Amino acid sequence: MSSASPPHLLLVDDDPTFCSVMQRALIRRGFRVALAHDVEQALACARAEPPAYAVIDLKMPGNSGLILIPALKAQSDLVRIVVLTGYASVATAVEAIKLGATHYLAKPVDADEVVAAFGRDHGNPHAAVAARPLSVERLEWEHIQRVLAEHDGNISGTARSLNMHRRTLQRKLAKRPAR
Repeated sequence: MSSASPPHLLLVDDDPTFCSVMQRALIRRGFRVALAHDVEQALACARAEPPAYAVIDLKMPGNSGLILIPALKAQSDLVRIVVLTGYASVATAVEAIKLGATHYLAKPVDADEVVAAFGRDHGNPHAAVAARPLSVERLEWEHIQRVLAEHDGNISGTARSLNMHRRTLQRKLAKRPAR
């Protein structure tokens, strides 16, 4: 039997049910899993024991999960980070990768997809290209997400930049993204 301990994985998501299910599945796949439900908890866990792997939810109360990527990379450039989101957008995917994430997955996902994403070092040149262009609503969502990322998640600054009332922007962000 091997004396090496299982690799440490940090799982950060504000949904306790998702965390519980994913934690059990990742433990069965050979990881030692630490849980955090917000950015502050995740930073504390990472300071206590830097992870070799991290699964980070994008949208959580308070700060975005994107903030964790450079913090984890500063601890170890070798950390493998997968960003998960139920609010996938091109803008946030690009930002996650630019910040150093290994991969970006849209929820729902299973543990096998997450583990496979950790092993991906290169893009897929044979990835399918969408047959239909994005809807106007989806294009609006993508644009808002890009401007929001440019303003580091600041709603007021984003609203001013979009020439939109802050409450209108908050209502649009509270909705699920258009398909």
